[in-house]
Amino acid sequence: MQSARDRKHRKIRAKISGTALRPRLCVFKSNTAIYAQLIDDEKARTLASAKGTDALEVGAAIAKKAHAKKIKKAVFDRGGYVYTGKICALAESARKAGLKF
Repeated sequence: MQSARDRKHRKIRAKISGTALRPRLCVFKSNTAIYAQLIDDEKARTLASAKGTDALEVGAAIAKKAHAKKIKKAVFDRGGYVYTGKICALAESARKAGLKF
């Protein structure tokens, strides 16, 4: 059975896609950690990833890794989650660290 989050994520993924110049910043959260990946959908490759328990640290870490690979812009994929709490904190932290989306 498909969850409501899965349906929302599928709807989001139908509209957005990442490229090498502007990868998709995909977010997943579990009960214990939060994960972020920069994905080039054209080549189906993960360019950078970060994980941790604090969303602010993960956002800063993914922006730092993106900056090291000369990536300045991304497309934000909230993964079907509501844009509040940890998802919002991760996005704001990545923006503050220099990643634009």
